[in-house]
Amino acid sequence: MVVFAFSFFLRECWWISCLCTSASFSFPLLFPCRYLRETKPKLNNVKTKKASSFHEFATSTNDAWDIDDEEDEDFCWTPTPASSTPSGLDSASSLHKQNQHQAGDPRRVLSQTLAPPTEVGLDLQDVQEEDVDHELLNGRLVKSCSDADLGSSSAVRSSLQKQQSLPVRPIIPLVARISDQNASGAPPMTVREKNRLDKFKQLLASPNTDLEELRKHSWSGIPREVRPITWRLLSGYLPANKERRELVLRRKREEYFGFIEQYYHSRTDEHFKDTYRQIHIDIPRTNPLIPLFQQPAVQEVFERILFIWAIRHPASGYVQGINDLVTPFFVVFLSEFVKEHVENFDVAMLPLDTQRNIEADSFWCMSKLLDGIQDNYTFAQPGIQNKVKALEELVSRIDVDIHNHFKKYEVEYLQFAFRWMNNLLMRELPLRCTIRLWDTYQAEAEGFSHFHLYVCAAFLIEWRKEILSMVDFQGLLMLLQNLPTIHWGNEEVGLLLAEAYRLKYMFADAPSHYKR
Repeated sequence: MVVFAFSFFLRECWWISCLCTSASFSFPLLFPCRYLRETKPKLNNVKTKKASSFHEFATSTNDAWDIDDEEDEDFCWTPTPASSTPSGLDSASSLHKQNQHQAGDPRRVLSQTLAPPTEVGLDLQDVQEEDVDHELLNGRLVKSCSDADLGSSSAVRSSLQKQQSLPVRPIIPLVARISDQNASGAPPMTVREKNRLDKFKQLLASPNTDLEELRKHSWSGIPREVRPITWRLLSGYLPANKERRELVLRRKREEYFGFIEQYYHSRTDEHFKDTYRQIHIDIPRTNPLIPLFQQPAVQEVFERILFIWAIRHPASGYVQGINDLVTPFFVVFLSEFVKEHVENFDVAMLPLDTQRNIEADSFWCMSKLLDGIQDNYTFAQPGIQNKVKALEELVSRIDVDIHNHFKKYEVEYLQFAFRWMNNLLMRELPLRCTIRLWDTYQAEAEGFSHFHLYVCAAFLIEWRKEILSMVDFQGLLMLLQNLPTIHWGNEEVGLLLAEAYRLKYMFADAPSHYKR
């Protein structure tokens, strides 16, 4: 009995020694997370010393993304031939034999072990769908598959790659996505949404549209199908009387193109060339990640709209930021003729008359909006100065911790809130969220001027936890200028507007609460 036990012990020791012969491969496979920590590549020796000034901070981080091409290649996934070994333990041994010639290069092993498989055209939805069906098998995460052997080495290898895959980088189409929940590809319309759409159609079909009732229904969002006509009505561009609408549209569109013939040639004159030059520079910067706005035809439309508006409003002229305010109107009126993928649509495919109508309607609706906030863009921009001051006073009343935190680290509200007022939060939110936000702004009395203040306050409080966690000036300012709203949609905007309405109800209608 003793001899048998001793021989069994020797066999086990020999087996363990075989598994541990090549530590360079076996240990990363068995302990991938530890190996990843110990072999984390150093990116150009980025300094960890705390910067004492903004100049030092910028200098120490300006090479943060300068990763060598060689390192990029090392993180590319290379497929490995499937093994036919039946068990997980045998499969590890087989993998060791297959990759023994690569054991001297730990970075190559890391890339094969950790990097996710990639395919041309793989998008975020595909990744999410792949990750849905998984289950635990002997403590190991394995993808469920009816036609695959769960014990096969390919399933084990796939599960290891999924567990150890590097984080997925943000996908640009998510930033550029304009469609809302009612667009093509979204879930079927619910009964409630259908009833709302029917109510809108009923209001719009009446001989004289009840604008107050239309505003009441628009406050919580306008269905995509009726948004163009609703925006024209709520902005004051179209009359409530249905019979007069076609006549007004024809007259206003002809009037706009009369301005083009009369004034646009003067863009090269000495008096206006600086204005046109600034517009020409700013247009390509407008939503640069959305292909729609990089089309020459669209950029020419924006140049005409902004130049005509500027010379017709000499008190303010063109100011940087006004170019952003054209985009929601242009997209909404374009969506009347394009049912899906608006962000990639080639505008040149539309009939010329349709293009001209979209341009004219965008000009007049933008003009109506700016009529209510023109003091934001006159000399010294007093409207924005007053709104930023009002925001500071409001935040000091509703969240003294944030207010004191800004004072402690010498953060001025003007340093981040100027852009919030100048661009109406368009640089902080995806365009799809801006369109939903403007549904409410046009339904709310003085939405773009007065209610926007409470939206900004609610938006600031939304990031309370992140703000209070920052303990230096640079960190606070970078957070406030780059708030993570890339994944926001209608639900988040709805909650933001509800909080803004609560603040307005508490403070705008109770001045003693607002003032110290």
